Amino acid sequence: MILGLQQPSGGTVRIAPDSSGRRSIGYVPQKTQLAPDLPLRARDLVALGIDGHRFGLPRRSAARARAVDEMLEAVGALGFANARVGQLSGGEQQRVLIAHALISRPRLLLLDEPLASLDLGSAQEIIALLDRFVRERGVAVLLSAHEMNPLLPVMDRIVYIAAGRAASGTTEEVVRPSVLSKLYGHHVDVVRVHGRVLVVAGPGSGDEELLATDAARVVP
Repeated sequence: MILGLQQPSGGTVRIAPDSSGRRSIGYVPQKTQLAPDLPLRARDLVALGIDGHRFGLPRRSAARARAVDEMLEAVGALGFANARVGQLSGGEQQRVLIAHALISRPRLLLLDEPLASLDLGSAQEIIALLDRFVRERGVAVLLSAHEMNPLLPVMDRIVYIAAGRAASGTTEEVVRPSVLSKLYGHHVDVVRVHGRVLVVAGPGSGDEELLATDAARVVP
C-alpha cells in the first residue's frame, strides 16, 4: 500500500512528498535467487535505480557513472562492482540491492525481510549499514522481519504482531515480559545481561527457543 501497488480496504496512507512533489520511496524486496549467468553487473543494477523506469537505452554520462561509484562505495560494494550480480554472495547482493534503492535519494526505504538467508556476519554488516544511512543521510527505514533480535540495537519503534494481536512503541516499551506475554498468551521472560537481551518462552508454551542479541543500546 505504501508503494501504491494495493489499495487499503479502509483508511488512508499518507506519505510526505519531497520538494518536487514526488513521493520518494526506495524498495528492497525479499531476497530472491538471481541466476549466476544473469548478464548484469552490480554497477548495472545500481544504475537502474537512476533511470530504469524510463523507456529506451540509458543515457551514459560521467555524472551517472560517478553517482553509481559513489553509492557502491557507500555500501561497501565498489570492490565487486563489475562482478555479475548472480555470482555474488547473499550479503553482497543485499548491499547492491540497497544501493539500487538508495541511489535515487529516497526519504523512505522499505525492506522486506532484509536479513533472510544471510549468515550472522552478513546480517550484522547489513544492519550496521542501514543504521549508518539513517544517521548520516536522514533516510527513514521501515522493514518487516521475523527475527527481531539482531535488529534491536538500532530500532527506534516496533510494531510487534503475534497470535492475532499487536503492540507498538519503542524497544523498551514493547520488548518486556508483560507486553510479550500478553501478545503470545503465555509467559515470556525478557532478560538483560552483559549487554545482551534474551527473550525466553516460558514453560508449557510449546516453544522453548532462546533468542539473543547484542542489544546494548536503543537509538533515540
